[in-house]
Amino acid sequence: MTVTVVVGNPKPASRTLVAATLLAEKLTGRAPGTGADHTIDLVELGPGLLGWGDEAVGKAIRTVQESSLVVFASPTFKATYTGLLKLFLDQFAGGTGLRDVVSVPLMLGAGPAHALAPELTLKPVLSELGGTCALPGLYLLDSAYADGPQLDAYAERWAPVVRALTETASR
Repeated sequence: MTVTVVVGNPKPASRTLVAATLLAEKLTGRAPGTGADHTIDLVELGPGLLGWGDEAVGKAIRTVQESSLVVFASPTFKATYTGLLKLFLDQFAGGTGLRDVVSVPLMLGAGPAHALAPELTLKPVLSELGGTCALPGLYLLDSAYADGPQLDAYAERWAPVVRALTETASR
């Protein structure tokens, strides 16, 4: 199974990146520090996301498309995911761009008011791009993402589904 983490936080090496990596580790049962085969921190792609045909963006797109499992993570901005993540997702073909990719939406926020944001804003886009979105979106408080029980409970519940989906897709 190839696992990729895609992070749309405008701040490099953010809490969103740490949370997404932790989620990848817990969903796959991998040891700490080995949860993702690839990490794409979109802020590093910079202006290449603003147009079409950028080499680094193209490589990132291919990495995602060749992955079995991708955690798409964003902080919650204005009740939705960031424009940075939107620019990246716009690079994928509708309906087929994420075909055979188990896509997990993860969002962090300051309070519980936007707890449905991953399910209502990010998951539909991943689905529209052809991603396998069988898992519910996960929302974590950015102040307690690593210490609270939500991450562990989510992973315990959904890790068997991830294994089944990625095994089926690789056949």
